[in-house]
Amino acid sequence: MKVLVAMSGGVDSSVAALQMVRDGHQVIGVFLRLWDSSAGDASRCCSLEDLEDARAVAALLGFELREECTARNFIETVLMPSLEQYAGGITPNPCVVCNQRVKFSELEKVADDEGCSVVVTGHYARILERKHEGPTLHRGRDRGKDQSYYLHRLTRSRLERIRFPLGDMTKDEARLLAGEAGLPVAEKDESQELCFVPEGTSYADLIEYWLPDKETHGEIIDSSGRVLGTHQGVQHYTVGQRRGLGISANEPLYVLALDAAPRSVVVGARHELDVDQFEVRETSWVAETELGEAIECRVQIRSRHDGVPASVEPLSEPGMVRVKPHVPLAAPAPGQAAVFYNVDQVLGGGWIVS
Repeated sequence: MKVLVAMSGGVDSSVAALQMVRDGHQVIGVFLRLWDSSAGDASRCCSLEDLEDARAVAALLGFELREECTARNFIETVLMPSLEQYAGGITPNPCVVCNQRVKFSELEKVADDEGCSVVVTGHYARILERKHEGPTLHRGRDRGKDQSYYLHRLTRSRLERIRFPLGDMTKDEARLLAGEAGLPVAEKDESQELCFVPEGTSYADLIEYWLPDKETHGEIIDSSGRVLGTHQGVQHYTVGQRRGLGISANEPLYVLALDAAPRSVVVGARHELDVDQFEVRETSWVAETELGEAIECRVQIRSRHDGVPASVEPLSEPGMVRVKPHVPLAAPAPGQAAVFYNVDQVLGGGWIVS
């Protein structure tokens, strides 16, 4: 079978390629360049070093490597909307958007161009074939590396063409395979930060660079409306944040909300973060079925959140649902993804709004 492997220059994608070669497939690699140096300082991904590492692995394993520049699509679809959200008091999740609207979309185009029937990546997630359901998305075996949260907006039709060879591996097992095969990236470090935020900078720095006229400073107030101080931009804060608030108080204070219109940062006590329900918009169901009645599931509101049991019920507006955790849930941040699971299976998810 002819397969396209997304090569990032890291150990995970390299081991995915290794597995495809060992399984006897005809492999073509592609390095997606999401950033262009002409757009500003280099990001953490798509560097010349990464490209050279990907080339070295492809040469060692004996397959062709294509380079595709998708920087314009990435900047227009992921970077700029994320910065606008942050400047407006929303905490975005650009990795989810990138997977849905850039990476896998671009990979499918290259696969079509090369005549590849399958797209392969190094994500830690699993795709299982369920009778009468077709392909279903599940957590990776390595719970500490599981990336299914970031992949929840992939549709069934897209899953039919995707393979995740690392889904049943741990990170340590992947590194061991890379070392045994003599891959030059076996011990390469990986970044846990957003790929487009240059080292030594922050989201706030990018907003100042890309949106210099955006006014984001305002007041820090408590939940009763009392002014406690001022801030230099809502982009410096996120719901649930405790440290770096820039004010002193007799008790620990947390960010409760970011109010974009008056540019207020609302703070309060820890217990004020707890909610017993919240709404989610643009809900996408992996099984491509609309939610007709309330379901019981586990909801995860951050990439490293363990998730809690909850009821999810449809609202009258299409794509809107109300989530009712069985126990109070702390700090669901507007703009982040809420992903719904049945044990390890991803049911779907959407964007937290309130």
